[in-house]
Amino acid sequence: MKSPNSLFNTVATHDHLGFWANETVKAREVADFLGFDRKDVAKVAGVAPASVRFDQKIPREVEERFQEIANVCALVAEFFEGDATKTALWFKTRNPMLGDISPRDMIRFGRYSRLQRFVQDAMSQNPPRSQSESEK
Repeated sequence: MKSPNSLFNTVATHDHLGFWANETVKAREVADFLGFDRKDVAKVAGVAPASVRFDQKIPREVEERFQEIANVCALVAEFFEGDATKTALWFKTRNPMLGDISPRDMIRFGRYSRLQRFVQDAMSQNPPRSQSESEK
């Protein structure tokens, strides 16, 4: 049985990557972090490429999907103790545990939910080390 704390492991505790401002996701920064172009963003969010924008009129579907993606990125960043370079490398590197595909491509190909479950399961089994543990 999973511990009660695993219920709360679905949301990152820190914004190591700076994807949030005033409780709003910075969708453009998330897209840039993952190397997504306008077509990738449209596919991930299920909107037309012409409707993709990152200003005050951002489509609701884009904002909601990128909130979820930003959270998964933040969870991975927590595992890497806030190291943005390692986090970006993890997302862009093919992973044999994911069928030899990169996490970035899983998101691009519509397998976001599977990736999210994988990350959450991995985090519950391998919580990030605390500052005091990493200094030992």
